[in-house]
Amino acid sequence: MNKCLSLISVLALFLIANSSFAESSTKPNVLFIAIDDLRPVLGCYGESQVISPNIDKLASRSVQFSRAYCSVPTCGASRASVFTGLQPSAKRFVDYKTSIDQDAPDVPTLPQVFKEAGYTTLSLGKIFHHKYDAEKRSWSEKAWLPGNERLDANLDITLKRLTKAKRGLMFEAADVGDEDYIDGKTTLKTIQALRRLKKDGKPFFLGCGFKKPHMPFYVPKKYWDMYDPKTFSVATNLYRPKGAPKSLRSSNELTGYVLDEYDLNSEAWHRAMIHGYYACVSYIDAQVGKIMQELEDLDLAENTIIVFWGDHGFHLGEHNFWSKHNTMDISLRVPLIVHAPGKLQGEAKALVSSVDIYPTLCELAGLPLPQHLHGKSFVPVLGDLSKSTQEFVYARFRNGDTAISDRYAYTSYSDGSMLFDHKIDPDENVNVASKPEYKEIVNKMKAYLQQSMSH
Repeated sequence: MNKCLSLISVLALFLIANSSFAESSTKPNVLFIAIDDLRPVLGCYGESQVISPNIDKLASRSVQFSRAYCSVPTCGASRASVFTGLQPSAKRFVDYKTSIDQDAPDVPTLPQVFKEAGYTTLSLGKIFHHKYDAEKRSWSEKAWLPGNERLDANLDITLKRLTKAKRGLMFEAADVGDEDYIDGKTTLKTIQALRRLKKDGKPFFLGCGFKKPHMPFYVPKKYWDMYDPKTFSVATNLYRPKGAPKSLRSSNELTGYVLDEYDLNSEAWHRAMIHGYYACVSYIDAQVGKIMQELEDLDLAENTIIVFWGDHGFHLGEHNFWSKHNTMDISLRVPLIVHAPGKLQGEAKALVSSVDIYPTLCELAGLPLPQHLHGKSFVPVLGDLSKSTQEFVYARFRNGDTAISDRYAYTSYSDGSMLFDHKIDPDENVNVASKPEYKEIVNKMKAYLQQSMSH
């Protein structure tokens, strides 16, 4: 009897000592990579001008969503929406200054759910828009940011002439290493965290947020030198969409920077902006490659769910618009790549929204879904790329509420409405909302908006 009790005691001690190993082997890790201002201009999305081999490699072993949309085309509100699983409204998640603690103080954040389930949760770089927003309840440690993001310059000339917004030149390409700019610092911090998390042996939710390709376009020179601006295809639709309401407008974000010798909207300006944006994308691609390699080297890749997500789109001169801040497809459509161990690989054409990421990750990790969620899990799509989970997705900016379907995008403004037929007008050049032949479609999308706006 004593021998049996002794054996049971030894076995119990063995199980306790190895509980962290058992925990990590049964619960998948999550690596959430958030990119600021990234539209789907990547090789894997068919953009041949952009050099993005590392993200393309990740996409090749993941599910790549070609019809993914953000909820709000501005960074603070978009991030608040994705990490709470809530849609925006007229009073919630309105602009980049959005605070989760103010707009949704009682709603559990996505990392909070994982933290309460026993995960180590870390925020490195730009995850939530505000470093201290929902910090204590979401993260196991204080959120980390790599210094002054606004003045991330290496050359004195860049900051020699500051605007009223205290910003310098739009472009800089210093001959320095990756880690001399903020996103390279975030990469180093992420690699260090992965090594520490590997030793800890506990499951983790690691948020890694990169700032570029957000303006200003500052990158190490080697990424700038990858491109010849003479080869770029400049936008051809340099005009407002025909029949668009006055509420549709561009962001004025770029006016906060010094444009130097360029004339706004000249061909040279277009090429310079595309050059800066693409160089930043390639810089971020290199950072993603380093992190993916570290996952492999640490033998963490097989048990880690990877989400690669852009917080909103970005105009590069289309309609003479720059940046985001409107409800057009270029502002709303985002890259979304999801690698889930044991799931499929390939392109999914199902409509998905950023608010769908929260319930999807909970389901993949076997965690119960909170009752407040507005999104729908797209786990079925990860198991069958032909499946669809919803007919419409919803987005909003300022006074515009938008419904998007497989073929149409409809926005209701206070001063009119806007409908684009993507089958015949993928570049959204002509508003057809008032045409009689689209009356039934407009009514159907209006009904969806009424339902969505009631949340």
